[in-house]
Amino acid sequence: METPPTQTWSQRFETALHPAIALFNASIGFDIQLIEYDLTGSEAHAKMLVKTGIISPAEGEQIVTGLETIRQEFRAGEFNPGVEAEDVHFAVERRLTELMGDVGKKLHTARSRNDQVGTDLRLYLRAQIEAIQSQLRQYQQTLLGIAEAHVETLIPGYTHLQRAQPLSLAHHLLAYFDMAQRDWERLHDLQKRVNISPLGCGALAGTTFPIDRQYAAELLGFEKVYGNSLDGVSDRDFAIEFACAASLIMVHLSRLSEEMILWASEEFSFVTLNDSCSTGSSIMPQKKNPDVPELVRGKTGRVFGHLQGLLVMMKGLPLAYNKDLQEDKEAIFDTVHTVRGCVEAMTILLAEGVNFQVPRLRQAVNEDYSNATDVADYLATKGVPFREAYNLVGKVVKTSLAAGKLLRELTLEEWQAIHPAFEDDIYGAIAPQQVVSARNSYGGTGFNQVRQAIARAHLALGEG
Repeated sequence: METPPTQTWSQRFETALHPAIALFNASIGFDIQLIEYDLTGSEAHAKMLVKTGIISPAEGEQIVTGLETIRQEFRAGEFNPGVEAEDVHFAVERRLTELMGDVGKKLHTARSRNDQVGTDLRLYLRAQIEAIQSQLRQYQQTLLGIAEAHVETLIPGYTHLQRAQPLSLAHHLLAYFDMAQRDWERLHDLQKRVNISPLGCGALAGTTFPIDRQYAAELLGFEKVYGNSLDGVSDRDFAIEFACAASLIMVHLSRLSEEMILWASEEFSFVTLNDSCSTGSSIMPQKKNPDVPELVRGKTGRVFGHLQGLLVMMKGLPLAYNKDLQEDKEAIFDTVHTVRGCVEAMTILLAEGVNFQVPRLRQAVNEDYSNATDVADYLATKGVPFREAYNLVGKVVKTSLAAGKLLRELTLEEWQAIHPAFEDDIYGAIAPQQVVSARNSYGGTGFNQVRQAIARAHLALGEG
């Protein structure tokens, strides 16, 4: 058997790469993650070569057998190519040649590493998107389960981080359910642009061999093939779009994380942390730290950074393939790893790590002026123009604050001194439970609306 070459390019070169440059140039340290997808893509390519008569059926069978042998060797931990292999594609080809001799060298007929790596990355990302979508469903189911248990639990609602109006806790959590639904749908839509095959585009201009690109694409489950070979080998829009979708997932997780961090503080005390999802301080024994949401909030920045890095990498690249594109993989791999880890951690935190403190929440919605809008609405229903009512209530809040009284503590005489339209029913109208229940417009926090939203959420999850 002929000794494999030490480099992938032709004998135009007289000397080997400088060792430091070989290390700098190599991607095997990270693109080994693509090996299963590289093997799958190579098997489809070999079968296409057989179908088109470019290689014989016997040769194709040998190649596929060799590729499956490599797959088993890798899974068993017996195939660990080093930096001398440069990248996963050459590592596989070299090992195939060791196993099958000269027939192994025929695998690369009518193919370039340029279209090969593009195929591998799309196969990888297609599978990872499906995995993230599955995780998002688990996250949504967890949110939905908590929401169903807390339809009539109230929580202060905020704007500008100031008390605004009381809400159903379920309504608050369902907002994150809807964000995750958009995330799921974005990934679903993205699959259409990931699931396009560049295999057969060659280095940049196609090939002189009579290949069947559609057949190879069908074997790999691609919906269609690139119609322009230059675009096929140099397109990374799908990777950038994935990084963008991933960034939005992280935005939504980070927003919930921030709220969990606030809610777990003594100043809020809306939730308590369980030991399974929190840590302590090395010097302050009373501390229980919200590490999970803090880490999610922190890791959001690295995903944003990968999106920015991909955009900057692509912005000045001339057609077609350039070595810069090697930088897409670590960004995508780390984005996938980070997003998957964060979705899983937040799902566990919600399911096992926090307990909502219903008595404290009840106290919170009874100790502020977040029912002031309902006083104005009350006057409006009595025929007072809303803007006039709004100004009146503003004065009431001002004087009540000065007197150290909540609105519910004002006497009927005090109410009627403000405006004669006030009657005994004002107390029921501004009770927090009624304030929330009354907001029954579509999409609002009213309990009937929240129950309808829960039903819609079950439909979105395919349970209805």
